[in-house]
Amino acid sequence: MPRDTSQLRVFQDADRLAIDIYRATTELPSSDRHELGRQLRRSALSVPTNLVEGGQRLSTRDYRHYVGIALGSAAETRYLLTVAQRLGLMSSSAGGLISDYEVLCRALHKLHTTIGAMPDTHRP
Repeated sequence: MPRDTSQLRVFQDADRLAIDIYRATTELPSSDRHELGRQLRRSALSVPTNLVEGGQRLSTRDYRHYVGIALGSAAETRYLLTVAQRLGLMSSSAGGLISDYEVLCRALHKLHTTIGAMPDTHRP
């Protein structure tokens, strides 16, 4: 039976933040919206997407792997937000999003560690 990742707080936070990133990138100047905005949206959307995909995998090991990918994407998003902020491309909303992604990274790391302590099981 697949894992219902939509019930996880970490998934709900990642999902909300992906929507927030989509909205925030509309602030970017049109010249930056295509490159930096696209990369921000891609990495932000990758977090909940990988949690969902990993939740459908049959083994605990595979699930953990996808949580690790989600963690990497969250860290990438946090970095891209700092770049946008340092370049003055985003308003003060970037600072709040950076903080939110720091919290999300910690939660994903905790989930990754917790799954790593579980025995590797294969579900039918």
